[in-house]
Amino acid sequence: MNLEILLPFKVFARKTDVSRIVAQTSAGSFGLLPHRLDCVASLTPGILLYETPADGEVFVAVDEGVLVKTGANVFVSVRRALGGADLGQLRAAIEQEFRRVDEREQDVRQVMAKLEAGFLRRYARLSS
Repeated sequence: MNLEILLPFKVFARKTDVSRIVAQTSAGSFGLLPHRLDCVASLTPGILLYETPADGEVFVAVDEGVLVKTGANVFVSVRRALGGADLGQLRAAIEQEFRRVDEREQDVRQVMAKLEAGFLRRYARLSS
């Protein structure tokens, strides 16, 4: 199989000769082998595993996204991804990176909520 892991701003990984893929969905984990029928799956944050003869098992931490298998091609489109060989180090990196991004997103949401509330108050005053 050919695997492409896509982020919003770049291609995270492009691998050929992938023998198997294991992904996480809301219904649990599932595996893909080369002759599996085409499918689409909604991914939850977790560990994506793929195996190639050259690299062996490779673990990639992914955020929520979509997996699409069409023929021998598998496309994984996610918001964020981190790669690593050691699951312990990968978990620590995930917690640090994803937590930092989530805090920034939460700060942005708070600022936007304040701006929206101020806009609505001013608009209500003008409408009265």
